Amino acid sequence: MKSQCKSVVTIIVGAMFLFAGMGFCQEGSEGKGGSAEWTKVIDSKVSEKIGDKGLVNFEEGYIEAVGIGAPPEQFYGKPQARPMALRAAQVDAYRNLLETVQGVQIDSATTVKDFVVESDVINAKVSGLVKGAAVMNKTYLSDGTVEVTVRMPLSGLAKAVIPQAIADDKKTDMKEHKPVPFSKKPAPADEVYTGLVIDARGFQARPAISPKIFDENGAEVYGTLIVKREYAIQQGISGYARDLTSAQSNPRVTDNPITVKAISAEGVGKTDFKISNEDAKNIRAAKQNLTFLQKCRVMIVLD
Repeated sequence: MKSQCKSVVTIIVGAMFLFAGMGFCQEGSEGKGGSAEWTKVIDSKVSEKIGDKGLVNFEEGYIEAVGIGAPPEQFYGKPQARPMALRAAQVDAYRNLLETVQGVQIDSATTVKDFVVESDVINAKVSGLVKGAAVMNKTYLSDGTVEVTVRMPLSGLAKAVIPQAIADDKKTDMKEHKPVPFSKKPAPADEVYTGLVIDARGFQARPAISPKIFDENGAEVYGTLIVKREYAIQQGISGYARDLTSAQSNPRVTDNPITVKAISAEGVGKTDFKISNEDAKNIRAAKQNLTFLQKCRVMIVLD
């Protein structure tokens, strides 16, 4: 499988040489994004760095990576130096983007790399997404090197891996985390909710493509055993926010979400959450609640 991963990198690097120079921001422009902006993003959005060359912004839905390129020493000061440095930076950026994508958490115990190694189909989809990433920024540095930033949508990656995540979980999680049936009764008029907001601040939890919510007994309240596949693929399993008010007013949960405080973050990656049995009971108390959960109308608030 290692040779398979190497072949993916080789294909992507080769493609980047072929398309080098296409799709760049205008020369002299800083463009959008770039590693210089990452500190601001990490401080204000639900996001995380993967290694030192990649960023995943779960709140705004994109993955970025940066690459650095320099011309061969014998070309310094010559007309070919700048385009050669630019080409090298782009190749490096796409290589780093692939590594960043492979490090994204799917769930608490699984990364994209795990899926890429196991599935040729997902491998092909991921490599295609990386090759299609846009160049967002290029910066010419005083020492002759060039920094290039590339970006791809997180939604594309989610669409590539969520079907497999759902299929795997239905095989492995039904025994230990089998959901408790929801009530078939309609909610009272004053308790009709339109979405779920999980306040998971205070646990140093992390975002993931496929988070799960459990009750105190381990039964799944929300996750791959609950969602409808078509909705999960279309819009992702959950949204994320740093601010509770922003989460509660997010169009994803429309105008009257039920807000629940998590009591712990779970799993190796701390991307799953436990809520009290009482809160779980309230969520399961009306058939409308199952409907909005199946449609992935869920926001998670993290530090």
